[in-house]
Amino acid sequence: MTKTAVILVMTIIPALNALAQQDTVFVTNRDTVVTHYILSPKDMETAKHVIYVNEDVTTHLIMPENIKLVDISTAKMVGNQCADNMVRIKPRGRMSENELAGTVTLIGERHLAQYEMVYTGMPTKARSSYVISQEELSQYNNPNVLMPEQDMAAYAWAIYSSKRKFNNIRYSASGIRAVVNNIYTIGDYFFIDYSLYNDTKIKYDIDELRVKLTDKKEVKATNSQTIELTPVYMLNHVRSFKGAYRNVMVIEKLTFPDEKVLMLEISENQISGRVIYLSIEYADILHADGFSEKMLKNLTSYPNK
Repeated sequence: MTKTAVILVMTIIPALNALAQQDTVFVTNRDTVVTHYILSPKDMETAKHVIYVNEDVTTHLIMPENIKLVDISTAKMVGNQCADNMVRIKPRGRMSENELAGTVTLIGERHLAQYEMVYTGMPTKARSSYVISQEELSQYNNPNVLMPEQDMAAYAWAIYSSKRKFNNIRYSASGIRAVVNNIYTIGDYFFIDYSLYNDTKIKYDIDELRVKLTDKKEVKATNSQTIELTPVYMLNHVRSFKGAYRNVMVIEKLTFPDEKVLMLEISENQISGRVIYLSIEYADILHADGFSEKMLKNLTSYPNK
């Protein structure tokens, strides 16, 4: 070994030893520098939200509301949104113990949550599922969301389980009967609870539900001046029924003149399908009930969908 080579070795070894004692380790591969952040015990104590991950374990993050955006800060992690309120992630490969694999940010309808994903070489230590609590969420103002879908679902299930109060909104034709059970006003929304009854032996396959504001005198006319409305939430997504069917539809709160009615039009998926009409006048909307929180208290559990 030449004198120059010996000097270089003596210079590099102390530098590598000093670098190895730090929390940040650089691994150089030709012209590429990859940074590995190793969390010390002190870092682990001060970190707010840490989730351990392993390349052999898929970690599922479950949020209490629908997820609108997912951000994974590094290419060391791979993942996707597998349900409205669930994300699955895992490391791309083996890492150093307690290495920071990246930060995952979940943005929901009204809240966001951030977690530091830390690698562990023990699959049994990695989390296969993690349910995010309300305490871990940070509030942010989304102007496009007046009520989270999770809250809509809770109100809708409580209304679905309540007794019928309306008796004047009915429809009957071709062996099909339809009634409006309840109309509730909650915040900036109307919750319309309705039922369908099939008195025939032919199954009714729902093709389309249309909600529109139309003129009273032209309800059945083809040239009726109508305004199409889009429900913001539907509780029941069943598309066919033999005997009875019940659903709760949510629309944004609106006012309209006495010359118009709010029309629910449900068509059957057949060539000459049966069509159901439920006509709601503004006077019926004015008699909508205010929601009682006691209805939610009596509802101990409800499905997410």
